[in-house]
Amino acid sequence: MEDNTNLDFKLIAEDCGLFSETDYNVLTSRIDALKDKYCERDLIKIYNYMLLNAQNPDIIMYLIHCVDMYRDSSSLEVLVDILLLKNGSVEDEATKEKFINVRVMCAKAIANQKNTNVVSSLLYCLNNKHENYKVRLACADALGRIGDRFAVAPLIDVVKDEGEKSVYLRESAVSALGLLGDTRAVDPLVSIIETKQGIMDKFSFLKERAIEAITRMGFGGNERVFKALKTSLSDESSQVRINAIEALMDSDNPRAFDTIKECMLNDTDEEVKKNALIALYNMSDRSILDEVIKSPKYSDSLKMEAVEILDEYEPEKENN
Repeated sequence: MEDNTNLDFKLIAEDCGLFSETDYNVLTSRIDALKDKYCERDLIKIYNYMLLNAQNPDIIMYLIHCVDMYRDSSSLEVLVDILLLKNGSVEDEATKEKFINVRVMCAKAIANQKNTNVVSSLLYCLNNKHENYKVRLACADALGRIGDRFAVAPLIDVVKDEGEKSVYLRESAVSALGLLGDTRAVDPLVSIIETKQGIMDKFSFLKERAIEAITRMGFGGNERVFKALKTSLSDESSQVRINAIEALMDSDNPRAFDTIKECMLNDTDEEVKKNALIALYNMSDRSILDEVIKSPKYSDSLKMEAVEILDEYEPEKENN
């Protein structure tokens, strides 16, 4: 392999056919062949040059994949330039959608490096309401994965913006806040869980993500969170109810057990009942299983679930 500090990047790109080859498979195979010719350090430099100069969005995405394998900090500036379209906007409608996918892929590759120096660029895209929602969503995800708490306040602003057209963006911001784990996000997340009108009824998964985020963060003895989760056990969405059960299971609230048990007894959805039983078992011991099996208050399907849990887990405990 060559180790050359005086590489002619343009010549290498031309030899690969970066500016002339139209066949995707031919061009990518030539790019792949560079791995056998150059050392890793030089290969990354070549990829970076090609990324900056390639015009075909499919090839750009392939090159993003290449640099993402190495995750070298020297590629960050190139990736940010592409994300921000510093090489000029795309006028051709036919390729505009592909370049949106290019920028989404850039945001993901940027997040993989977990470098806080790029947070301001990601926030620029996130806060630009004229930006494509897919790009903004990818930037929100990236901010959560990078883990810089400087992003907490802007992400909270997105979560609280009920006028935001894309509920998917708010969902992504909620998940990012869960990853960041900053307690400043607790109140706005609880507000989502508490909401019973408007956009929340149509998109219950936003509540689901908010409960997941709260669970990831941990809420200790926060009484408002407990009340919101208890209320969520009556939500129209069965998945919201299941998520609330899991959150209560992981809480330190001494009332959580009885609250989940009441849900197991009264809920009309068998899947919710089963999740409640599993949560109660994890919170206590086999006594809850014995109670379900013996009591006439519980359905036959729930009794069968209790028997299956006994068969699967209790022998393991006895052996240990």
